[in-house]
Amino acid sequence: MYVNITTVWLTEDENILWKIFDVSYFPLALLENIFVEIFSMKKSEITEVALEQFMQHGIRSMTIKKLVEPLGISTKTVYKYFTSKEELLEECLGVLYDGYFNELTALINQQENPVNTLLVLFRSAFGKDFGVSHTFFHDLNYYYPELQNAAQNRTKNNYGSLMIPLVEDGIAKGYVSQNIKPEIVLTGIGILYTSITRSDNYREHKGSPYELFKNLVEVYIRGLCTDKGIKEIENNPYHND
Repeated sequence: MYVNITTVWLTEDENILWKIFDVSYFPLALLENIFVEIFSMKKSEITEVALEQFMQHGIRSMTIKKLVEPLGISTKTVYKYFTSKEELLEECLGVLYDGYFNELTALINQQENPVNTLLVLFRSAFGKDFGVSHTFFHDLNYYYPELQNAAQNRTKNNYGSLMIPLVEDGIAKGYVSQNIKPEIVLTGIGILYTSITRSDNYREHKGSPYELFKNLVEVYIRGLCTDKGIKEIENNPYHND
Protein backbone atom coordinates (compact mmCIF):
# COMPACT_ATOMS: atom_id res chain seq x y z
CA MET A 1 0.00 0.00 0.00
CA TYR A 2 1.16 3.53 -0.83
CA VAL A 3 0.18 6.85 0.65
CA ASN A 4 0.10 10.13 -1.21
CA ILE A 5 1.73 12.68 1.04
CA THR A 6 3.27 16.07 0.49
CA THR A 7 4.78 16.65 3.91
CA VAL A 8 5.35 14.44 6.93
CA TRP A 9 6.26 16.08 10.25
CA LEU A 10 7.70 14.22 13.19
CA THR A 11 7.47 16.44 16.24
CA GLU A 12 8.67 16.21 19.80
CA ASP A 13 6.87 18.57 22.16
CA GLU A 14 6.73 21.79 20.13
CA ASN A 15 10.05 21.26 18.34
CA ILE A 16 10.26 19.89 14.80
CA LEU A 17 12.72 17.03 14.67
CA TRP A 18 12.50 15.92 11.08
CA LYS A 19 10.70 16.84 7.89
CA ILE A 20 10.15 14.73 4.80
CA PHE A 21 8.78 16.76 1.96
CA ASP A 22 7.78 16.51 -1.69
CA VAL A 23 6.93 12.82 -1.44
CA SER A 24 4.23 11.83 -3.89
CA TYR A 25 3.84 8.09 -3.40
CA PHE A 26 5.47 6.64 -0.30
CA PRO A 27 5.16 2.94 0.72
CA LEU A 28 3.09 2.89 3.90
CA ALA A 29 5.00 -0.05 5.37
CA LEU A 30 8.31 1.75 4.85
CA LEU A 31 6.92 4.93 6.40
CA GLU A 32 5.77 2.95 9.45
CA ASN A 33 9.22 1.36 9.74
CA ILE A 34 10.83 4.80 9.70
CA PHE A 35 8.54 5.98 12.48
CA VAL A 36 9.21 2.86 14.58
CA GLU A 37 12.97 3.10 14.09
CA ILE A 38 13.14 6.77 15.06
CA PHE A 39 11.00 6.40 18.16
CA SER A 40 12.58 3.13 19.30
CA MET A 41 15.99 4.73 18.97
CA LYS A 42 14.76 7.56 21.17
CA LYS A 43 13.48 5.08 23.78
CA SER A 44 16.75 3.15 23.82
CA GLU A 45 18.70 6.40 24.08
CA ILE A 46 16.62 7.50 27.08
CA THR A 47 17.18 4.09 28.71
CA GLU A 48 20.93 4.18 28.10
CA VAL A 49 21.38 7.68 29.52
CA ALA A 50 19.04 7.01 32.47
CA LEU A 51 21.03 3.89 33.37
CA GLU A 52 24.25 5.90 33.37
CA GLN A 53 22.62 8.51 35.62
CA PHE A 54 21.25 5.87 37.98
CA MET A 55 24.64 4.17 38.22
CA GLN A 56 26.40 7.45 38.94
CA HIS A 57 23.95 9.09 41.34
CA GLY A 58 21.81 6.29 42.74
CA ILE A 59 18.06 5.82 42.37
CA ARG A 60 16.25 7.55 45.23
CA SER A 61 17.73 11.00 44.62
CA MET A 62 16.97 10.98 40.90
CA THR A 63 13.90 12.41 39.22
CA ILE A 64 12.81 11.90 35.62
CA LYS A 65 14.02 15.42 34.86
CA LYS A 66 17.49 14.75 36.31
CA LEU A 67 17.74 11.40 34.55
CA VAL A 68 17.37 12.90 31.06
CA GLU A 69 19.16 16.21 31.60
CA PRO A 70 22.15 15.07 29.47
CA LEU A 71 19.76 14.52 26.53
CA GLY A 72 18.26 17.99 26.71
CA ILE A 73 14.71 16.70 26.35
CA SER A 74 11.61 17.40 28.40
CA THR A 75 9.93 15.01 30.82
CA LYS A 76 6.93 14.86 28.46
CA THR A 77 9.08 12.96 25.98
CA VAL A 78 10.02 10.39 28.63
CA TYR A 79 6.37 9.87 29.58
CA LYS A 80 5.63 8.88 25.99
CA TYR A 81 7.50 5.67 26.72
CA PHE A 82 7.46 5.24 30.50
CA THR A 83 4.65 5.92 32.95
CA SER A 84 6.96 6.38 35.95
CA LYS A 85 10.54 6.40 37.17
CA GLU A 86 10.04 2.83 38.35
CA GLU A 87 9.04 1.68 34.87
CA LEU A 88 12.11 3.40 33.42
CA LEU A 89 14.26 1.76 36.09
CA GLU A 90 12.78 -1.62 35.17
CA GLU A 91 13.80 -1.08 31.54
CA CYS A 92 17.28 0.00 32.66
CA LEU A 93 17.68 -3.13 34.77
CA GLY A 94 16.84 -5.27 31.76
CA VAL A 95 19.68 -3.61 29.85
CA LEU A 96 22.02 -3.87 32.86
CA TYR A 97 21.49 -7.58 33.48
CA ASP A 98 21.68 -8.41 29.79
CA GLY A 99 25.06 -6.69 29.84
CA TYR A 100 26.13 -8.71 32.87
CA PHE A 101 25.12 -11.90 31.10
CA ASN A 102 27.30 -10.95 28.12
CA GLU A 103 30.20 -10.23 30.51
CA LEU A 104 29.70 -13.62 32.16
CA THR A 105 29.66 -15.37 28.79
CA ALA A 106 32.90 -13.68 27.77
CA LEU A 107 34.50 -14.49 31.15
CA ILE A 108 33.64 -18.17 30.97
CA ASN A 109 34.92 -18.37 27.40
CA GLN A 110 38.23 -16.78 28.43
CA GLN A 111 38.89 -18.80 31.60
CA GLU A 112 40.12 -22.39 31.62
CA ASN A 113 39.89 -22.95 35.37
CA PRO A 114 36.32 -23.13 36.72
CA VAL A 115 37.34 -22.26 40.29
CA ASN A 116 39.13 -19.11 39.16
CA THR A 117 36.12 -18.23 37.02
CA LEU A 118 33.83 -18.41 40.07
CA LEU A 119 36.26 -16.28 42.08
CA VAL A 120 36.55 -13.62 39.39
CA LEU A 121 32.81 -13.59 38.81
CA PHE A 122 31.76 -13.03 42.41
CA ARG A 123 34.67 -10.76 43.20
CA SER A 124 33.57 -8.57 40.31
CA ALA A 125 29.97 -8.63 41.60
CA PHE A 126 31.10 -7.41 45.03
CA GLY A 127 33.07 -4.65 43.35
CA LYS A 128 29.85 -3.48 41.69
CA ASP A 129 27.59 -3.77 44.73
CA PHE A 130 29.96 -2.18 47.21
CA GLY A 131 32.31 -0.23 44.95
CA VAL A 132 31.99 2.62 42.47
CA SER A 133 28.22 2.15 41.98
CA HIS A 134 27.53 1.48 45.66
CA THR A 135 24.76 4.09 45.99
CA PHE A 136 22.89 2.63 43.03
CA PHE A 137 23.08 -0.96 44.25
CA HIS A 138 22.37 0.11 47.83
CA ASP A 139 19.15 1.80 46.68
CA LEU A 140 18.31 -1.13 44.43
CA ASN A 141 18.85 -3.79 47.09
CA TYR A 142 17.04 -2.02 49.91
CA TYR A 143 14.32 0.05 48.23
CA TYR A 144 13.60 -1.67 44.90
CA PRO A 145 14.26 -5.39 45.59
CA GLU A 146 11.13 -6.46 43.70
CA LEU A 147 12.36 -4.81 40.50
CA GLN A 148 15.80 -6.36 40.96
CA ASN A 149 14.28 -9.80 41.58
CA ALA A 150 12.13 -9.49 38.46
CA ALA A 151 15.13 -8.49 36.32
CA GLN A 152 17.20 -11.38 37.69
CA ASN A 153 14.38 -13.88 37.24
CA ARG A 154 13.99 -12.91 33.57
CA THR A 155 17.59 -14.00 32.95
CA LYS A 156 17.68 -16.82 35.51
CA ASN A 157 17.51 -19.62 32.95
CA ASN A 158 20.21 -17.98 30.84
CA TYR A 159 22.54 -17.72 33.82
CA GLY A 160 21.80 -21.29 34.80
CA SER A 161 22.72 -22.46 31.31
CA LEU A 162 26.22 -21.06 31.91
CA MET A 163 26.77 -21.56 35.63
CA ILE A 164 25.63 -25.17 36.01
CA PRO A 165 28.04 -26.44 33.29
CA LEU A 166 30.78 -24.35 34.95
CA VAL A 167 30.39 -26.21 38.26
CA GLU A 168 30.06 -29.53 36.41
CA ASP A 169 33.32 -28.73 34.64
CA GLY A 170 34.93 -28.10 38.02
CA ILE A 171 33.78 -31.52 39.20
CA ALA A 172 35.01 -33.24 36.03
CA LYS A 173 38.44 -31.61 36.31
CA GLY A 174 38.83 -32.46 40.00
CA TYR A 175 38.60 -28.92 41.39
CA VAL A 176 35.15 -29.40 42.96
CA SER A 177 34.08 -32.32 45.15
CA GLN A 178 32.31 -35.17 43.39
CA ASN A 179 29.33 -35.18 45.75
CA ILE A 180 28.41 -31.55 44.97
CA LYS A 181 25.03 -30.88 43.31
CA PRO A 182 25.52 -27.84 41.02
CA GLU A 183 21.91 -26.60 41.21
CA ILE A 184 21.90 -26.66 45.03
CA VAL A 185 25.34 -25.07 45.23
CA LEU A 186 24.43 -22.19 42.93
CA THR A 187 21.15 -21.56 44.77
CA GLY A 188 23.14 -21.45 47.99
CA ILE A 189 25.59 -18.89 46.62
CA GLY A 190 22.67 -16.79 45.41
CA ILE A 191 21.03 -16.86 48.86
CA LEU A 192 24.32 -16.00 50.55
CA TYR A 193 24.96 -13.14 48.15
CA THR A 194 21.46 -11.73 48.60
CA SER A 195 21.75 -11.92 52.40
CA ILE A 196 24.99 -9.94 52.22
CA THR A 197 23.81 -7.26 49.83
CA ARG A 198 20.39 -6.76 51.51
CA SER A 199 21.20 -7.46 55.14
CA ASP A 200 21.36 -4.63 57.67
CA ASN A 201 24.60 -6.19 58.94
CA TYR A 202 26.52 -4.97 55.88
CA ARG A 203 24.29 -2.09 54.83
CA GLU A 204 26.78 0.62 55.75
CA HIS A 205 29.96 -1.35 55.14
CA LYS A 206 32.82 1.12 54.73
CA GLY A 207 35.71 -1.26 54.12
CA SER A 208 36.87 -2.85 50.92
CA PRO A 209 34.19 -4.83 49.07
CA TYR A 210 36.82 -7.50 48.50
CA GLU A 211 37.13 -7.93 52.26
CA LEU A 212 33.51 -9.04 52.30
CA PHE A 213 34.08 -11.28 49.31
CA LYS A 214 37.11 -13.00 50.84
CA ASN A 215 35.52 -13.59 54.23
CA LEU A 216 32.13 -14.72 52.98
CA VAL A 217 31.78 -15.95 49.41
CA GLU A 218 35.35 -17.17 48.98
CA VAL A 219 34.90 -19.25 52.14
CA TYR A 220 31.75 -20.78 50.62
CA ILE A 221 33.51 -21.58 47.34
CA ARG A 222 36.44 -23.04 49.27
CA GLY A 223 34.03 -25.43 50.97
CA LEU A 224 33.03 -26.85 47.58
CA CYS A 225 36.58 -27.58 46.52
CA THR A 226 38.95 -30.51 46.64
CA ASP A 227 42.56 -29.97 47.71
CA LYS A 228 43.30 -29.21 44.05
CA GLY A 229 40.62 -26.51 43.99
CA ILE A 230 41.76 -25.02 47.31
CA LYS A 231 45.27 -24.76 45.93
CA GLU A 232 43.92 -22.77 43.00
CA ILE A 233 42.16 -20.40 45.40
CA GLU A 234 45.32 -19.83 47.41
CA ASN A 235 47.35 -19.27 44.25
CA ASN A 236 44.82 -16.80 42.87
CA PRO A 237 46.48 -13.37 42.51
CA TYR A 238 43.58 -11.69 44.35
CA HIS A 239 43.68 -14.07 47.33
CA ASN A 240 45.96 -11.93 49.50
CA ASP A 241 44.41 -8.52 48.61
